[in-house]
Amino acid sequence: MTSTTQFETQTKALIDDLKSVCANYGLGNDGNEFKIITQVFLYKFLNDKYVYELKQLEPELAKAENFDDALKTYSEDDLEMLTMQISENTARIAPKNLLSRLFEQQNKDNFAAIFDETLVSVAKDNIAIFSVLTQGGEKVVLFENLSKYVTDKKDDFCKALINKLTTFSFEHIFTQKFDFFATIFEYLIKDYNTNSGGKYAEYFTPHAVAKIMAACLVTGDNVNNVTCYDPSAGSGTLLMNIAHAIGEDKCTIYSQDISQKSSALLRLNLILNNLVHSIQNIIQGNTILSPYHKQDNGQLEQFDYIVSNPPFKLDFSDYSADLDSKANKERFFAGIPNIPKSKKDSMAIYLLFIQHIMHSLTPKGKAAIVVPTGFITAQSGIDKKIRQKLVESKMLAGVVSMPSNIFATTGTNVSILFLDKTNIKDVVLVDASNLGTKVKEGKNQKTVLSEAEEQQIINVFNAKEAKDDFSVVVSYDDIKAKNYSLSAGQYFEVKIEYIDITAEEFAAKMNGFESNLESLFVESKSLEKEIQMNLKSLKYD
Repeated sequence: MTSTTQFETQTKALIDDLKSVCANYGLGNDGNEFKIITQVFLYKFLNDKYVYELKQLEPELAKAENFDDALKTYSEDDLEMLTMQISENTARIAPKNLLSRLFEQQNKDNFAAIFDETLVSVAKDNIAIFSVLTQGGEKVVLFENLSKYVTDKKDDFCKALINKLTTFSFEHIFTQKFDFFATIFEYLIKDYNTNSGGKYAEYFTPHAVAKIMAACLVTGDNVNNVTCYDPSAGSGTLLMNIAHAIGEDKCTIYSQDISQKSSALLRLNLILNNLVHSIQNIIQGNTILSPYHKQDNGQLEQFDYIVSNPPFKLDFSDYSADLDSKANKERFFAGIPNIPKSKKDSMAIYLLFIQHIMHSLTPKGKAAIVVPTGFITAQSGIDKKIRQKLVESKMLAGVVSMPSNIFATTGTNVSILFLDKTNIKDVVLVDASNLGTKVKEGKNQKTVLSEAEEQQIINVFNAKEAKDDFSVVVSYDDIKAKNYSLSAGQYFEVKIEYIDITAEEFAAKMNGFESNLESLFVESKSLEKEIQMNLKSLKYD
């Protein structure tokens, strides 16, 4: 067993243990279980990261048989000097708030209060860097009182959690890379980041989609000091993938999302992936109604890279009228979707997100957006107006139409729309709908792409390569001629096979066709008579 596999197994076992504790105290599948699991896991991660960094700076601490005993020999001033040398990516943990000190106190009376106080104290000490900001200016700190979610035996519950946290150390995994933490994050949240009946920002974007989006957006290795934005960030899968493709130290992340849960998950994802410097740009709020990120002159901020898997359907009728304002005329140039008389939750809010993204790109900006495949061929309405603007403004890079059920949680066929404000030449359209293998995921069917299939899409798209029945390369004029359709299939050539035959062979074939037709007509008349006879007999019966 390799060390990476071993660390992964141990980390997943810890997650399972924490879930088991919650289940034993009546919180299994409870809405608050998510808060407990993710916050306790994060406390453990930050604690071990702080200890790891101290050991890197101070060899004596690394050699000590008992780290905690060795730490107690340091004065407050010495410890403060050491802590000042630690990077801002690492949370500051006061000695009294270390996991080892908490473990020592587990048999004290009212341990639940000590447990809560410790987590809240860590949150306060790191409020400046680790807090998510709400639209109204409130700071959502790292941790809260967790024992309140248990109605009985609070001390025992907190003690059980602490005992699970001390079974192994995360110190060995801090050298691991993106793929490791992406796997751990997905495992950690797999029970909590569901579609939730199509509610806003609750989709988990499959890694295949996220990987293709990032690889087709970031094509050079000289990308540096850029901004990346997701206006409907969810748990941050798309942002993590593009940040990794660019280099976590070469980009700054920005996001906005209305969901409290999604914002908490995104913060966790940023911490795991060494992107703590971007937490201050994570905003919890309504992007469409009140976009937060703005320039000094009040205009919307513009970004170098934008990725988004926006909600396809959502009732925004409560604030639809507010969107129809002078300030939004340019942003929502193609219009605001009408409110249907019934099923208001089927309102096509993704059309607003596409327009918002187009408006939020820098002059050299690029974007990748997950859209319903119906968007790329709609013959009229806002959909077509948007496509028309993309073509006329020459800011379209291409489209990849994905296989059905690439999302296990929705039957909607999806495509990835790629924008590039510098692409004045040809556009590549890829039809990947026939790729993938169907697998069962719970009650749903899901299509899974192999690594080779993912790479095939990426290679063809980036090389702007035309392949029979798979991809086409078209001009903006070609797209105009096809009523702005972005479906690759509408541009595939119809192949006609020509065979040289003599006049006699042609006449023989035609005679054969005529004979077949005559026999079919005779058979048809016979069947017609038989049916009429049967109908008469039924009538008299």
